[in-house]
Amino acid sequence: MTIRKIGIITSGGDCAGLNAVVKGVGMTALNYGIEPVIIPNGYAGLYNLIEFGDLTSLTANRLDEINVTLAGSEAGHSRVKISKIDDPGKYERIKEGLEKFGIDALVISGGDDTGSVMVDLYNHGIKCVHAPKTMDLDLNTYSVGGDSAINRIAKFVRDIKTTGRTHNRIMVVEVFGRYAGHTAFRGGIAAGADAILIPEVPVDFDILYDHMKEVYWRRIFDSDVHAGTYTIVVAEGLRDASGRELVDDSAGVDAFGHKKLAGAGKYVMQELKKRLAADPEITQLMKKSGMYVTKLYESPEIRVIQPSHLVRSGAAYAYDVNFGVEAGAAAVELLRRSIYGVTVAGMHGTEIRYQPTEEVIKQRYVDLAQIAIHEKTGICFGREPEDVEFAVRKLEGTIDRIY
Repeated sequence: MTIRKIGIITSGGDCAGLNAVVKGVGMTALNYGIEPVIIPNGYAGLYNLIEFGDLTSLTANRLDEINVTLAGSEAGHSRVKISKIDDPGKYERIKEGLEKFGIDALVISGGDDTGSVMVDLYNHGIKCVHAPKTMDLDLNTYSVGGDSAINRIAKFVRDIKTTGRTHNRIMVVEVFGRYAGHTAFRGGIAAGADAILIPEVPVDFDILYDHMKEVYWRRIFDSDVHAGTYTIVVAEGLRDASGRELVDDSAGVDAFGHKKLAGAGKYVMQELKKRLAADPEITQLMKKSGMYVTKLYESPEIRVIQPSHLVRSGAAYAYDVNFGVEAGAAAVELLRRSIYGVTVAGMHGTEIRYQPTEEVIKQRYVDLAQIAIHEKTGICFGREPEDVEFAVRKLEGTIDRIY
């Protein structure tokens, strides 16, 4: 089939690198004489396409206006699951909308939920390719948004240490990630966090408390001005040692039926406060440091910070821009070869790699073997560090590289 016009959709949560995907699709399409158009507002826009008067065509001049270094998406988003729309004719309505505007195929950028809807659309006869996007990094390919989110988390955690040290506070930073702790793990490592709590490792709060107490007070008493802090990065889908999920059930569910995760940082704070209150040594340590004031300042303060949507906003980092442009361009190449219902896995030289979207959107978790080397450096993951014997292997030949 000859592709004459491609519709571009971005869907789900916003993040950095999406504008690079849009621009990659648009510039590559124009190079082949294909018209790229924006279908705004994600899947809501696709469903309502039949009602639109016109669409924005990504001409060369219009593409010049798209800044790939900005997070967010020029195409807009919504959290809509097509199969949940109460309309038995919804798929025919979508096809009529595509036919109205002469759109032959779609490039859809999003995460696991967006990908599952793309599979649904493909199974209903709509030609589409998926460009992977999620700051959570829980797809089985790299996904646009991950590196930028990790960098922003690292910056916020590093910055908050100045407040922590000034006030001798214990700082708990809660970040996104749902049930995969990639961004908390990598962002925490990059920030030099003292403890990193992720859903893949059920937290033993006694172990966390003992680590916090030792590191925090060592810093206070090693400082010539008795100044110190302790920083914990917490992923929102955290579980305790019993396996119980630590969330605020009042947060409700999203449009895809997923529980909105919130409250893990607050729970960590409460568990540490209980242990501080029950620890008979804290009063003497506070007095020795010169901080103790009866009834006013009897134990170290613990504060919870939620950078929330700030970690997915602002600027796009270079790797996401590079990957986004390449993913968008590769998606056009796949459509030109009549390859549909798949996800772009990446570019390796002139080779475009892709995978079935059903496989890509299966959730990928942090490999616990990876945290073992960081436990050797003294970071606490809320468990007893495992005594791991590392293997070594000399590699031969060419090695795949990020850059």
